Amino acid sequence: MSKRTVNPIDPDKIAEDPHLLPYAHTVGGAIIRPIDKGRTKGVAMSAMYEQTDSQLHQIKDQVEQLLAQAKGIHNRIDLSEKIYLADCSFKPVMGKVYHLYEKKDGSWILSMIAPEEWGANPPYFFLATTRLLHDHTWDIMVVNDEKPIMDV
Repeated sequence: MSKRTVNPIDPDKIAEDPHLLPYAHTVGGAIIRPIDKGRTKGVAMSAMYEQTDSQLHQIKDQVEQLLAQAKGIHNRIDLSEKIYLADCSFKPVMGKVYHLYEKKDGSWILSMIAPEEWGANPPYFFLATTRLLHDHTWDIMVVNDEKPIMDV
């Protein structure tokens, strides 16, 4: 004869699928707390905003650097144009330093003579000290603050 086992627990107190319950079904089970979805989303959004703000700040800094570089290039272009329009009685050599002056009539002259070499009474108004670069533009080394070269 076969002996039939009888479950001593009341059938009303037994779950058919205990693994699907939203809470622990045994005394030793892990505590399951409902997720506060609003708080989780808020924390995630806060982290997302912080990260994207940091990235946007980096891009802003890079753009400012690029703008400063572009302004420097435009200044070199302006200076190069002025020098190529200036009177020059010699052929400039790449890598050498020259000085740009303004004559009394408003025209420009490029000279190998530095402002301090003229003595107490220079014949021209000093504008800038420059060096001819290998790309045929001029590097601005010194600018007279009294009359900046870009205002000329």
